[in-house]
Amino acid sequence: MSLVRNRLIQLLQEAIESMLEGIGQQPSDPIHIELDIPKIAEHGHYATNVAMSLTRHLKRNPREIAGLILRSLQDREGLLHKVEIAGPGFINFFINSGSWQAIVAEILKAPRVYGRQDLGRNRRVQVEFVSANPTGPLHIGHGRGAATGDVVANVLQACGYSVQREYYINDAGNQMDTLGRSLYYRYQQLLGRQVEFPENHYRGEYMVDLAREFRELQGDRYGNRPLEEVLDHFTRFAADRILEGIREDLSAFGVCFDAWFSERSLHEAGAIEKTIEELKSKGHVYEQDGATWFRSTAFGDEKDRVVVRANGMSTYFAADLAYHRDKFERGFDTLVDIWGADHHGYVERMLAGVQALGRDRSDLKIILVQLVNLLRGGEPVAMSTRAGEFVTLKEVLDEVGRDAARFLFLTRRSDSPLDFDLEVAKMQSNDNPVYYVQYAHARLCSVFEVARERGVHWDQAAGESLAHLDRLELPQELELMRLLGEYPHVLANCARCLEAHFIPYYLHELVSLFHSYYNQNRILGDDPPLTQARLSLAAAIREVLRNALEILGVSAPERM
Repeated sequence: MSLVRNRLIQLLQEAIESMLEGIGQQPSDPIHIELDIPKIAEHGHYATNVAMSLTRHLKRNPREIAGLILRSLQDREGLLHKVEIAGPGFINFFINSGSWQAIVAEILKAPRVYGRQDLGRNRRVQVEFVSANPTGPLHIGHGRGAATGDVVANVLQACGYSVQREYYINDAGNQMDTLGRSLYYRYQQLLGRQVEFPENHYRGEYMVDLAREFRELQGDRYGNRPLEEVLDHFTRFAADRILEGIREDLSAFGVCFDAWFSERSLHEAGAIEKTIEELKSKGHVYEQDGATWFRSTAFGDEKDRVVVRANGMSTYFAADLAYHRDKFERGFDTLVDIWGADHHGYVERMLAGVQALGRDRSDLKIILVQLVNLLRGGEPVAMSTRAGEFVTLKEVLDEVGRDAARFLFLTRRSDSPLDFDLEVAKMQSNDNPVYYVQYAHARLCSVFEVARERGVHWDQAAGESLAHLDRLELPQELELMRLLGEYPHVLANCARCLEAHFIPYYLHELVSLFHSYYNQNRILGDDPPLTQARLSLAAAIREVLRNALEILGVSAPERM
């Protein structure tokens, strides 16, 4: 894609190589060129500090280096209007208006693929997210993790990676036995038995609902059966029903997984024992105090970790090691795990485990998703985890809808706490970020509807519709086109950083400028060539909005 940013970077790379050759120097490290967008318009469209980064290697003044770079710069395509050296050695670039106008033509020639690129070269990436224990409904925090994982996967696909989405079902261990006992006790209470419900069991109202459903299907025949005899039956029933509800909630949220992987299958296949044996053969496991330990300090962790307790039971960490070993054996080049922020202390041991299994530390990327503070009109919504009460994802979706929920979950960095205000999410005003963006798309669609009503012909596929782009010379028009040209870079940045929030930020900036431009200028005016040019610009903005909203899993309505 011959975007302005990419073309400018290529020009700079060629100029630096030519400059180094001219002074008989070779760079000791690969030259990385960063282009920033100056906050002050008078400083140009782009700026770089590459001259300063070369100072140490060349042992010259950065302004002198900048001058050498500019003397080697060959702008054969006429990309640049002006170049300046500023401050201690910054290089500021002013782009020709024709280069911005060409972005509109580029978008409209292949609108549905604009922004997509081949950074990944079909490398296989697995994104594992949500993975909530099947012990209760998904809550609002799970919703943020689901939106983050789904959009990160969408971004990676758009950037040329082969992506699999996976949900890890934690269906083994003590929490599953606790789930089964919780259902058994609620069932006994429905039968009129005086049963004390333990404090550390699942106390939410959903357990009472499950007990009613169980009784409707099974009757009272388990009333006199001792817990030990029927625990597995109660556990499986509760887990299956809860997992079914999780699947339904995620589907309603627009999240679909390619695979659902059962932890229990690792135990049944002996995968945990095999993993420990492999680590032992490599010298990464030892025995002490009757337990089996993984030597995670050898890979930077703060202390070694138990994989088999003194009672012979394997730990959750051992199962996680086996699970990640299984992932790599399935041929994935990179694993992306999306965890709740409460798993922060687990990161280093997992990275150590991946290295002990023979992989590079960078083959596992872990994204931590911070808590969601639920508000209503600015006031916190009370929740009591002790009583098993929490706001479910389904309740949020029922109240505000999929689009608002997904968009708002993505408006902050995943590792920053998020305030989610239910009343803001329902507003039909500029205070609601998703409404603000969707309204811009609907407004653009209405422009073309009005054009058809007025008999103004504009054909996206026709060359004459793009023939008058040179009429787009207003500062707002040039800035809109610059922003359109930045969209592929935004996607690439999301893929490199595994952060989805860059897209909502970008969309807010783009639609803010569009709304201002629309309010100050007539798209359908009395000058036919200018009208054609502005319709082309409007169409390009509409396409980028639609593409970006599609990546977010948010609809692009034509009317609002």
